[in-house]
Amino acid sequence: MELEIKNNLVAHRFETTVDGNTAFVDYKLRPGIMTVLHTEVPKELEGRGIAGALSKFALEYISSEKLKLVPLCPFMQSYLQKHLEYDYLIKK
Repeated sequence: MELEIKNNLVAHRFETTVDGNTAFVDYKLRPGIMTVLHTEVPKELEGRGIAGALSKFALEYISSEKLKLVPLCPFMQSYLQKHLEYDYLIKK
């Protein structure tokens, strides 16, 4: 499934809409740091890999903008444990 994910700058979240339902990753942005707060996928969209796609998009954005990451979201923390290639983004 090809997802159209966008960075909604006004709402401070990465989001995609599928079948009329919106999944998103909320974040807080400070100079040089993005804190990922929460990932939400509506029940109707669960099991399609959408949360993972949103996480990857967010991490690629963080990398491209040369930001550091503070992953407060449990899903993002779990994703990072499985995708160690993004470890360099985490603010230590």
